[in-house]
Amino acid sequence: MSKFFTPPNHINFKAKRLFNDCGKIIDGSIAYISLNGGGPVKQHTHEHNHLFIVVQGEAKILLADKTIIIKKNESFLVNGKIPHSVWNNCNNETIMIGIAVS
Repeated sequence: MSKFFTPPNHINFKAKRLFNDCGKIIDGSIAYISLNGGGPVKQHTHEHNHLFIVVQGEAKILLADKTIIIKKNESFLVNGKIPHSVWNNCNNETIMIGIAVS
């Protein structure tokens, strides 16, 4: 993952690249996932991909037979054709941005 940096000609400003070009944006949403929350309960698939960005807490992506952990200020692109579900992975609420891309 990339590190925080200060762009040229900025003051008291930190940025971190979360993703590069990953396709055409279909839509975006924000999710507030409570303790032990997530879903869907049964992993699902679809034609579009999901770009998940965690802004608070920590998320666990169940991706077929793998588990991916996404921490605060990190992102992960889920191939929609691979069975997946998303879960809170901490003792507090997790907040994440989900962007559907084709």
